[in-house]
Amino acid sequence: MVEKIIYIALQKIVGEVEFDLEIPARSENGDYSTNVAMKLFANLKNKQQDLEIMGEKFEVVSPRSIAELIRDKLSKDEELSTYISKIEVAGSGFVNFYLNNAYLINVIKEVLAKGSNYGKKASNNGKRAIVEYSSPNIAKPFTIGHLRSTVIGDAYANMLEMVGWEVLRDNHLGDWGTQFGKQIYAIKAWGSETEIEKSENPVKDLVALYVRFHKEAETNPELEDKAREWFKKLESGDEEVRRLWLKCIDWSFREFSKIYNELGVKFSEKFNGGRGLGESFFEDKMHAVIEELDNKSFLKVGEGGAKLVFFDNDKYPPAMILKKDGSTLYHTRDLATDKYRKDNFDPDLIVNEVGAEQQLYFKQLFEMEKMLGWFDLSQRVHLFHGMFRFKDRKMSTRKGNVIWLEEVLEQAISRAREMGSKVSETAKIIGIGAIKWNDLKHDPKADVVFDWDEILNMQGNSGPYMQYTYARCMSVLEKSGSKSVGLSSDGTYQLNADEREITTKLSQYSGTILIGVKNYSPSVICTYLYNLASTFNKFYNSNKIVGSDNEELRLALTKATATVIKSGLDILGIQAPERM
Repeated sequence: MVEKIIYIALQKIVGEVEFDLEIPARSENGDYSTNVAMKLFANLKNKQQDLEIMGEKFEVVSPRSIAELIRDKLSKDEELSTYISKIEVAGSGFVNFYLNNAYLINVIKEVLAKGSNYGKKASNNGKRAIVEYSSPNIAKPFTIGHLRSTVIGDAYANMLEMVGWEVLRDNHLGDWGTQFGKQIYAIKAWGSETEIEKSENPVKDLVALYVRFHKEAETNPELEDKAREWFKKLESGDEEVRRLWLKCIDWSFREFSKIYNELGVKFSEKFNGGRGLGESFFEDKMHAVIEELDNKSFLKVGEGGAKLVFFDNDKYPPAMILKKDGSTLYHTRDLATDKYRKDNFDPDLIVNEVGAEQQLYFKQLFEMEKMLGWFDLSQRVHLFHGMFRFKDRKMSTRKGNVIWLEEVLEQAISRAREMGSKVSETAKIIGIGAIKWNDLKHDPKADVVFDWDEILNMQGNSGPYMQYTYARCMSVLEKSGSKSVGLSSDGTYQLNADEREITTKLSQYSGTILIGVKNYSPSVICTYLYNLASTFNKFYNSNKIVGSDNEELRLALTKATATVIKSGLDILGIQAPERM
């Protein structure tokens, strides 16, 4: 809350400026800091203008002189003085704010009073978002490559809920296309439905058949024509082919459901009972979209007879909607998907968590939806991620060289057990949490190198370190034997430097969530939690808690820290064990 108060106070002073005021950030020198004076100086100097503050004009001399003027004005703000003990100017023009003791004590009380609701905001109540993530292909392996979309999308959906959004979660399955012609041909030619049905992992059997198809097709290209014939039968509704296709979907969900259960990831029941709406669902909904594009004169005939949408001033390359033979493409299906979402759920926001390689594709899609009048560009977000990198392996489904996510999760749990987690459920929580944290702590846009030593490190920026810090907090509370932890309403408490540092970080939690939502990055939450945990561990090692003269305050601070760590881990989809 205090970030917002500072922000509003700054707006009173500097008014409407031609750059975005940033939410004041944590500083090494003050509890919060802003470089607004430096931005103002550069802005005004370029325009050769004087500075105007609350009706008074001042000559622009330097960023520091502007910062001093802002400090003098803010020091007289009554609302701000309720929270701030002093305001200082540092360096060439930073304005630093120091929180007062009474406010910090109230932060601890607020965390304890609100518990798991601390940090939640109602600022977006009444708004609905659809977040699409994971989206694996039916009859294809659920590999380590699918992990990023799954955990980033799930975490971002949780972040939106924390700031008041109603979130619908969709899993846009790849369950249509010519690859199913290949799959069905392979099952008919070399497979056994009975054996696949009995298999512990039928998707691995389907992948083996898919790989065999491509190997056979290298020497017998006619198989590609056979595959197209089988897919055409599927499109035309052939009962036998459709039965086999539905079998592929059910077989796939045996593995998918197991993976999602392990990861603790769920999708909205509104979308096919929680499975998600696949591409096939929109096959009979594409005609209306094509007709709308045509009626609005957006559909043009290109070379060879294909139908495309062209963008004004060649903003993007043309988007193909129909091939020359009249068959549809991904853009056709995605337009039908979003029209269905618009007509049935009227979302204020749609977020697609899909890899970075699809950036141009989504820019074209969003522009077409703007042209059609469906959504503003502000309502459409491509939350994209970089790739997982292994030091010595590359993945290819066609060649059969894949890293199965199920095997990675099993290995993570096994390694957690080797670290000393004898209780199988705890080992599972630590292993899965380590995999998730390793992904989420990075900027989603960055590539991630998969390194077991880093993932399961108990000391560094890792999932086990965060879980261990939470378990340490709970151990301290258990050791105290106190049934109730809190601060009395009439008590007088003074914070030492370590206690003050932790409490200041606790006060930044809700602001951190807002920044993470704005930047589409769960990594912001990870960075905050890691800094909070490091600060608590420094406090723990330097201060006696149970049995100290300041025990009541320190126990309350310990419980508040545990509350925020658990809340943050919940947002990230990571469990927090009470013992490790």
